[in-house]
Amino acid sequence: MKSITATRSFSLFNTLVYLVLGLLLLIVLLPCLYVLFSSFSTKSEMLSRGFYLIPKVWTLNSYGYLFSNHNFTASYWNALQITVGGTALSISATTLMAYGLSRTWLRGRKPLNFMVLFTMLFSGGIIPTYLLTSQLGLLNSYWSLFLNNAILPFNLIVMRSFFQNTPKELEEAARIDGCGEWNLFFRIILPLSMTSVATFIMFYAVFYWNSYFQAILFISDSQKMPLQVFLRQIILESGNSLESVTDGYEFGPPVKMAVVVMASIPMLVMYPFFQKYFDKGMLVGSVKG
Repeated sequence: MKSITATRSFSLFNTLVYLVLGLLLLIVLLPCLYVLFSSFSTKSEMLSRGFYLIPKVWTLNSYGYLFSNHNFTASYWNALQITVGGTALSISATTLMAYGLSRTWLRGRKPLNFMVLFTMLFSGGIIPTYLLTSQLGLLNSYWSLFLNNAILPFNLIVMRSFFQNTPKELEEAARIDGCGEWNLFFRIILPLSMTSVATFIMFYAVFYWNSYFQAILFISDSQKMPLQVFLRQIILESGNSLESVTDGYEFGPPVKMAVVVMASIPMLVMYPFFQKYFDKGMLVGSVKG
C-alpha cells in the first residue's frame, strides 16, 4: 500500500516538475520563435496582423535587404574580426597571468593579486579610460577594445584558483624529468586545464561579439563599427514608426528581426562545441583546498 502511495506521490511530483519546466521552456522559446518566424514574414503582414507566430506568407526579402546592405555586411565582418582577435588575445593574456599568479615562488605575488582584485571592484571610470586610450593613439582602432578588455579580473581570479588546485605531485614529477617552467605550462598544465580554458573562450567570445558601448566610445569611423552598433542604428533610424526607408533600404519590422537572427547565429553555432566543457568549467575555482 505504501509503495502504491509513494509511486503516486512520485508521479504527481514528476508531473508538476514537467509542467513547470514546460512552462519555463515556453516562456523562453516563444519570443525566440516569434523573432525567427517574423524575419521570414512580409512587412505588410506584420503591420496588419500584430502578434502572430506562423506567417501566412514566407519570404526571404528581409535577408535580401540585409545582404544587399553594405553597412550590414561590413559591420558583420567587423564583429567577427573583433571577436576572433579579442578572444585570442584575452584568453592568452588571462591564462599566462593566471598561471604566473598561481605560483607561490613569484615575487610580488600578493601585491599583484591585490591590484587585480582592486581593479575588479573599482574601475578607472569612463572619462579617464577614454583620455588614456586617446593619449595612446588607440582611438578608431580595434586595439582600443582589445587592450581595455584584455584581462577581465573575475575570469583571471577563477582561472588562477584552478591552476592553484593542480596536483603538486604532478608538477614535481615533471620537474624531476627536466621540465622547465614554459614546458611545464604548455605541455602539462595547459592540456589539463582545457575545460576552464574552453569555458573562458566562450565567455570572452560572447563579450566581444556583444561589444557595443565601448565601440561607440572609442570608434567613430562608421566603416569599423561592429554589428551591435548597426543594430542600434537601424532601430534609431526607424524611430517609433513601423517602417522607414534610409539610403534606399527599408528598415521595417521584418528587417529588424532578421538582424537579430543574424546576430545570434555565431554564438548559437559556437555553443554546442563548448557545451560539454560548461558543466565542469563553470565550477573551476569554486572549491578551495
